[in-house]
Amino acid sequence: MKLKVWGARGSVPAPGPETMRYGGNTSCVELTLSDGCTLILDAGTGIRNLGLALPRVERPIHILLTHLHLDHIQGLMFFAPLFRPESEIIVWGPASPEASLRERVGRYISAPLAPVEVRELPSALSFREDPRAGCQPSRADARIPDR
Repeated sequence: MKLKVWGARGSVPAPGPETMRYGGNTSCVELTLSDGCTLILDAGTGIRNLGLALPRVERPIHILLTHLHLDHIQGLMFFAPLFRPESEIIVWGPASPEASLRERVGRYISAPLAPVEVRELPSALSFREDPRAGCQPSRADARIPDR
């Protein structure tokens, strides 16, 4: 497994010379599993640079949103693979009795905050709710379930 931190800053992104050592982007961690699968933890502003650096892949890209605070999703609409028709992206996140994960993320990726709606993104984008997301895991586990 390979791990790269693309963002570790708290609530407000602050990239610049004074944050070069520890980074200025908000939460985003890339895991490349031993089978080559890409798992992205959170979609803060660091996901923009990750998306630009990520090679075009034939495997699905999994994004796990630990929770939906703005600093954990604000980079999602700038993630380049979302705009590639050949990309398959599965967004995992916490379940809610109020609205589906797609609807909740869609509140952010919609007018007037974004120039596109979730339904207009050309990638094969799907959402999967997991009631355990946002909870403290009892053990480290990097398995992605079969479809």
